[in-house]
Amino acid sequence: MSQVRRQLARPRPSWGWQDHAACRGEDLVLFFGPDGERQPEREIRERKAKAICAQCPVRIECLDYALSRPEKYGTWGGMNEDERASERRRRMRRAASAGISAVA
Repeated sequence: MSQVRRQLARPRPSWGWQDHAACRGEDLVLFFGPDGERQPEREIRERKAKAICAQCPVRIECLDYALSRPEKYGTWGGMNEDERASERRRRMRRAASAGISAVA
């Protein structure tokens, strides 16, 4: 049983990149949205969040973190939930064809 747990354990994340994130100090609702949000409001909110991500010096680290977990909610590295799911599948296909780990 302990052997199975070791295989499933993920490495502890390094959070140092967050100190340099452009979103630091921004309202979390901008990146995660309120409950009951309607689609037009969500699109506007996501555009604003992605504009901040586009200028972020650690956008790639943020996205890689979110893809490696996988984070199910919010805007991470300039991508929403659906975009990250597509990116995760794309990376997995690419890794499978190359014979390497998908999100390492």
